[in-house]
Amino acid sequence: MLTVAGPLIDVDLLGELLGREHPPVLLDVRWSLAGGPGLADYLAGHIPGAQFVNMDTELADPPGAGGRHPLPSPERFAAAMRRLGVRGDTTVVVYDAGNSTSAARAWWMLRRLGHADVRVLDGGFAAWRRAGRPEQTAVAAVSEGDFGPGAPGAEVVEAEAVLQAAADGVLLDARDRERYLGETEPVDPVAGHIPGAVCAPTRDNVGPDGTFLDAAALRQRFTALGIADGQPVTVYCGSGITAAHEVLALEVAGFPAAMYPGSWSHWITDPTRPVATGEP
Repeated sequence: MLTVAGPLIDVDLLGELLGREHPPVLLDVRWSLAGGPGLADYLAGHIPGAQFVNMDTELADPPGAGGRHPLPSPERFAAAMRRLGVRGDTTVVVYDAGNSTSAARAWWMLRRLGHADVRVLDGGFAAWRRAGRPEQTAVAAVSEGDFGPGAPGAEVVEAEAVLQAAADGVLLDARDRERYLGETEPVDPVAGHIPGAVCAPTRDNVGPDGTFLDAAALRQRFTALGIADGQPVTVYCGSGITAAHEVLALEVAGFPAAMYPGSWSHWITDPTRPVATGEP
């Protein structure tokens, strides 16, 4: 088990761990909203030993009443993790193309099902490649893991409690500001935001190179949005992917947060739920 504190790991430490007798389980979670799962990118080159995780089939159920990326059942997710070699007693490192948006989804889901020793590679595959680290195209063989759902390690807020969460604490909308305001909506059929939410675009959690801002800068950012120590925080996004990135950034800053997994794409499936547009 890795003893370094915090949810992030850098390229240098990952390189050291991969050289040990018992390296971490390494998961490649490349995906984009426009292009979908990045299997072709993975096959063209990945960190040695990494196994590919399909966002659409292994980290989500099919789109429907639960939103665009509803959570899979704990049993189905656990089976996918076992197939990829995840064990209950091993360190897991997840990464994506660069800014950790999709890697954070895997991090959050593993944490939710009780796997505490999971880290996100800060800067993702882009940082690995910039550092001149080795890559491979072959898919490594992996032994079946024994991962099973454990005590929840990440808090979930469902739709019926979201408005109360906004009233009792801070509700963050992790989408871009234009979508929050309702000026544009490129993905979902209804534009706007959940009443009481504060706009906090995920893109502002990272610098130009895709690595996270340091803890002090992230803490300053979230404090400016009205978050204080001990205050309940809930996060949502479009479909529960970038919201996990926001939860990750909040943890780096020292603010624990819950997530509304269905997010906006689930919220608008019920026409009786209120929708706000413009500035609050």
